[in-house]
Amino acid sequence: MKKRALIVVLWLSVASLSNLIAEGVADTPENRRREAERYLQATPPKAMFADLAEKAAVSLPPADREKFKQMMTSSLDIDALTKAMTDAMVKHFTADELKALADFYGSPVGKSAMSKFGTYMAEIMPTIQAEMVKAQAKANQSAPNK
Repeated sequence: MKKRALIVVLWLSVASLSNLIAEGVADTPENRRREAERYLQATPPKAMFADLAEKAAVSLPPADREKFKQMMTSSLDIDALTKAMTDAMVKHFTADELKALADFYGSPVGKSAMSKFGTYMAEIMPTIQAEMVKAQAKANQSAPNK
């Protein structure tokens, strides 16, 4: 009896998994592009760069902040960046992965998380930069003299 119950449970598990797989988005270039565009509508590059510029400018001397923000917003070719981002996403992610990203970042919780991302990155960037400098110095010390 236990063996029969185990077989039924396994069969139901496989059937459920098959249904989940069947409900996925077909992984075609067209679907990848559509989902990548949907993701970029949920997280517009222009807004992302503006937020990044605003947060990153705080770490610069006050005299350089406005010039930096200007360069990061109005001087960037957002259309070229958006195209490059879309093309790279289509190349590296499946349609299901892009759909999941678009679904999450298009949701209220995803939008809330994204609105905090610039502040988060601005907070950790000095640590990342310091650790990179330390790693480079360590690598230089262990490199044989030329």
